[in-house]
Amino acid sequence: MGRGITLPPCGLAIESIETEADKLRIGARSISTTAACPLCVTVSARIHSRYSRTLTDLPSQGRRVVLSVCARRFRYVLADCRQRIFAERLETTVDGPFARRTARLEGIVHHLGLALGGRPGQSFARRLLLPVSNDTLLRVVRRRAVQRPEEPRVVDIDDFAWKRGHRYGTIICDLERRCVIDILPDREAATATAWLADRPSINIIARDRGAAYRQASAEGRPDAVQVADRWHLMENASPPSSPPSNGP
Repeated sequence: MGRGITLPPCGLAIESIETEADKLRIGARSISTTAACPLCVTVSARIHSRYSRTLTDLPSQGRRVVLSVCARRFRYVLADCRQRIFAERLETTVDGPFARRTARLEGIVHHLGLALGGRPGQSFARRLLLPVSNDTLLRVVRRRAVQRPEEPRVVDIDDFAWKRGHRYGTIICDLERRCVIDILPDREAATATAWLADRPSINIIARDRGAAYRQASAEGRPDAVQVADRWHLMENASPPSSPPSNGP
């Protein structure tokens, strides 16, 4: 492992290590003797009970690492707080009260999702011994996304089938907020041009390589930067056995 990275996350002490064919199972416990109430932040040292919590951590020596943490529940010491019993929150290097991954592993998953997206990120993560699916990568990116202003700045525009082979429409997504912001009744250049012209906040347009959306982007928002969206680039670069692109 690199300099400054310890085997367990900070705040945990190792109690046992079990080696399996493709996995290291590490028993650990918190080194803190107290915990703070999540509601009023009052510190308590009165332990109520213990339970086991499982977290996936960074791989080591060519094996996946699973942490079995002996976590504790504490009793509250004052009567004016409604939180009578609470579970300890592990230090910030272990992410969230219900997380299945440590924060340092979550950070890598987040960067993989940002850099590669779903399916390519899943394939690369498998090589790094990180057991995450394409949906997990996208969920982590969405969960950590910063809320943006309502006016769209970066949009993706593509066609979709109302009825395949008969009628098509246009779907427009805000790539910063990661949500659909409008659906147009057809995929004609004039319709998309009018929609873009009404939204001067847009300065980046991701699209497929179809002539209609290229024309619409150039006429509706001539100052915006046009880029090829990643889905079509990856789909067109896939092996011949892959399903064909739905773009025009």
